[in-house]
Amino acid sequence: MTSSVPPTPPAPDEDERREAGGSGAVPAPAHGALSVGDRVQLTDPKGRLHTITLEAGREFHTHHGILRHDDVLGRPDGSVVANTAGVEYLCLRPLLADYVMSMPRGAAVVYPKDSGQIVMMADIFPGARVVEAGVGSGALSMSLLRAVGESGRLVSFERREDFADIARGNARAFFGADHPAWEVVVGDLVEALPRTLEPGTVDRVVLDMLAPWECLDVVGDALAPGGVLICYVATATQLSRVAEAIREHGGWTEPSAWESLVRGWHLEGLAVRPEHRMHGHTGFLITTRRLAPGVCAPRRSRRPAKGAYGDASGTSGASGAAGASTPADPSTPDGVGTELRDVPAQEWTAEALGERTVSEKRIRRVRRSVTETSES
Repeated sequence: MTSSVPPTPPAPDEDERREAGGSGAVPAPAHGALSVGDRVQLTDPKGRLHTITLEAGREFHTHHGILRHDDVLGRPDGSVVANTAGVEYLCLRPLLADYVMSMPRGAAVVYPKDSGQIVMMADIFPGARVVEAGVGSGALSMSLLRAVGESGRLVSFERREDFADIARGNARAFFGADHPAWEVVVGDLVEALPRTLEPGTVDRVVLDMLAPWECLDVVGDALAPGGVLICYVATATQLSRVAEAIREHGGWTEPSAWESLVRGWHLEGLAVRPEHRMHGHTGFLITTRRLAPGVCAPRRSRRPAKGAYGDASGTSGASGAAGASTPADPSTPDGVGTELRDVPAQEWTAEALGERTVSEKRIRRVRRSVTETSES
């Protein structure tokens, strides 16, 4: 018997949004001369950034002098203006990436390097219906709103009302008005999502939360077949837990995970080298797609790393020591596997985690070499 899934309904038009309390179209990005109300990013000779909102008669004070807003008003974007002490500032309207790094924060923001990958790897498209959980300060929400456009819909769930208010304020300041495609729901995703959206009507889900594995059932019901789920987690233990939960659920494709490290470069004459500071680990991204109703993911054909799972008799392949007896799980490779939460602490070894182990002989050789070098 074939299960039927209701097709994704079209996004509500502007009249429907107004009836629902929306505020109409978002003002187009500002162009031309800098005017009252524009946000301007000032860059001083040392590269320090300052963001101001232009107002007639106002002044920007630093210990290096005073910059009058009236001296900036009416100039084209990308102008250089000097303050009363002769210090020159480059004046530019901030990009979204600039804004999210300088805006007020109630919670840690998703960095632009991760937001860009979320938009691309989750395939957030104009007109998409997207669910987001964990609004924080609204940094990721603004990237998602840019991607779905006014014809799409973004429903963001946030447990804390104060975070939701901060996110709304940040987005309003950037877009110039409340975005008509955005709805912020204060409450728990598991409880509020079924009340907010019909099953099978969501195209994409983005989870930035502590325990995304607790939401797989409700998210799976909301997503249309083929829809994308992408999770942003901070630690390797969270990453492992959500990956195993996705496999155990059976209604998702094999998950794919990665992280990104961004290193800037110093460019000055012949001194071309990596910067001393970089944007290192911020979080892991893991993505999967929803299968059709009643369909189970095919078994993985590749063998897992030695010791990655305890065998059916309860013996760890990593250490050979007896562990807790766990029945074979047919959803895991070769019919073996234990749930992450049931793995004893002593079985969390480098081999079990798939890392290449270093022989004792090599360790002794390296230790001897280091000792001899330090004493010479």
